[in-house]
Amino acid sequence: MSERATLQLTRSEVAKLLTLDECIVAVENAFRLHGEGRLQAPQVLSFPIGEGGFHVKAALLPLSRSYFAAKLNGNFFRNRERFNLPNIQGVVLLCDGENGYPHAVMDSIEITILRTGAATAVAAKHLARKDARVASICGCGNQGEVQLRALSRVLQLEEALAFDVVADRARGFAQRLSSELSLEVRATDDLRSAISRSHVCVTCTPSKRPFVKSEYLPEGIFLAAVGADSPEKQELEPDILASNKVVTDILEQCAEIGELHHALACGVTHREKVHAQLGEIVAGVKTGRTSADETIIFDSTGTALQDVAAAALVYEKALREGRGTWLDFAG
Repeated sequence: MSERATLQLTRSEVAKLLTLDECIVAVENAFRLHGEGRLQAPQVLSFPIGEGGFHVKAALLPLSRSYFAAKLNGNFFRNRERFNLPNIQGVVLLCDGENGYPHAVMDSIEITILRTGAATAVAAKHLARKDARVASICGCGNQGEVQLRALSRVLQLEEALAFDVVADRARGFAQRLSSELSLEVRATDDLRSAISRSHVCVTCTPSKRPFVKSEYLPEGIFLAAVGADSPEKQELEPDILASNKVVTDILEQCAEIGELHHALACGVTHREKVHAQLGEIVAGVKTGRTSADETIIFDSTGTALQDVAAAALVYEKALREGRGTWLDFAG
C-alpha cells in the first residue's frame, strides 16, 4: 500500500460507523454553515432513464479539513421486484478539498437513507410546533422508517399514522416501529384523515403525481416533502406551496427538481415567495415558525451538503477505528 491509498468502505461498514443521532448533528452543522454564507452552493446533475435515472450531487464542506464529496446514485424504483436489488444504490467519493486526493470511496445507501432523515429532523426541530405529538408518514419503505425515527429524536411524539399504497407494507411498518420506538404507530388507508389529524407529516414516495391536496392540511402542520428529488417526481398539489410558508433545503435545487419546481411551472408562485432556505433558519438569519397555526412546507430534495457531512463523519470514524480496505489506485 502506498502512503496515499484510498479507503474503501462497504455498506455494512458504513452502517456500523454512521448513527442517526450523529448524522443529525453533522447535517445541522452543514446547513448552519450554508446559512451563514460560508459555503459554495452544492450542485446536482440529473439524468433520467426510462423508469428511473441517475443523479450526481456534489459539494465542498470545510470541517477539521476541507472535504469534497460527489455522490452518484441510481434510482430505479422497480429494482426490488424485478432484480432483487435496492431501488436506490450508488457510491460516494470523498476527496481532499485542497488538493483533490481521493480519501475514500464508500457505498451510498446508508448515507442516503440517514442523511435524508436527518434533514427532516433538523427542519422539524426548527419549524414544527413545539407541542407536536402526532405524525403521519406517507410511504413506508426504508426511508419512511428512518423519517419516523428521526422525528422521534427531536419531537415528543405520542402517535404516528402510516400510509402506503401497499397496505401490508404499512401494517409491517406500524408493527416494527411501534415496538422499536415505544410509540403508538397505526396503519391507515385513509390518507386525508391521517394528515388532517397530524401536527407533522412526511411524504417519502417515488410518486410522479400529486396525492396530497390542500384541503388535507390542518392549520399549524409541518409538512416535509421528501420524495421529489428529480423533475418528474411530485407528491404535493402546487397550490400547497402557493398558499403556505415554504422553506427549501437549497432554493436553486428545489426550483429545478423539487416540489417548488412544479409550483413555479404552474405559475402559482415565484421564487421570491419562498420564505427561506433551511440553513438560514438554522443559522438564525431568518425566522422559523412564528405561530402555532402557521402551516409550513419543507421542500427536501436532498443535498450534497448532507452527503459530504455524513461521508466525512464516516471516513474520520473509520480511520480512528481501523475499518475499511485500502486501495492503491496509483499502483
